[in-house]
Amino acid sequence: MSKSLLKAQNISIQFGGLKAVTDFNLNLCNGELVGLIGPNGAGKTTVFNILSGVYTPTEGRLFVEEEEYKNLPVQNLVHKGIVRTFQNIRLFDYMTVLDNVLAANNFNMKYGFLKGAFRTSSYWKEEKEAREEAMSLLKIFDLDRFAHYRAGNLPYGEQRKLEITRAMATKPKVLLLDEPAAGMNPKETESLMDTIKFIRDKFNIAILLIEHDMKLVLGICERLIVLDHGIVIAEGDPMDVVNRKEVITAYLGDDSEGGVS
Repeated sequence: MSKSLLKAQNISIQFGGLKAVTDFNLNLCNGELVGLIGPNGAGKTTVFNILSGVYTPTEGRLFVEEEEYKNLPVQNLVHKGIVRTFQNIRLFDYMTVLDNVLAANNFNMKYGFLKGAFRTSSYWKEEKEAREEAMSLLKIFDLDRFAHYRAGNLPYGEQRKLEITRAMATKPKVLLLDEPAAGMNPKETESLMDTIKFIRDKFNIAILLIEHDMKLVLGICERLIVLDHGIVIAEGDPMDVVNRKEVITAYLGDDSEGGVS
């Protein structure tokens, strides 16, 4: 039986007089790959900011593995297994690929200030294990050959892959991907689709992604949620959802025949 990892119940958020999201509900279980789509300004990134602790909802409740959370700092949510990437790549450009992954694993390190300052045997043991684990993760994602390259020098598609790899270094239960295919060419997008499916299948985590590339969305997502003006207007099987009249109208502004392209 699938286990609920992330749940949102009747989530709403208001900024001044603007209600950006209204009564949003989500139940994300392990192994699920779900797409959150909608036209520009629909409230998708706002939902991500709520789920990842950047914003506190005005109304509603949030749960990680049935445990309610509210006003938790982002780093605490990472400890609970909720991790996200961003539409704009946020790598440490001047650090190596390996160091980017090591930085993400830093909060898992057990040694304290004194052991670090005096370079005790336990310090070196943990550091060695962390490097081995980081290299193993890079190898899984075919990035180990770039381990000592500067992250900012990688091709765009590889930078995207590194950002996801770095997120995976935190050992997430839920991975939130904000427009992972943004700026990619078709070949890079195809590779990204394989990477996302591979992550879900190998690590059995839940993935929720925002994406405008409908080829990617329909190619990997098993369920879609459609937002328009902060309100869910459709949810369910991807091919059924994108051909619904209300979804076509939200994207195209009329009753034109044919699904969302």
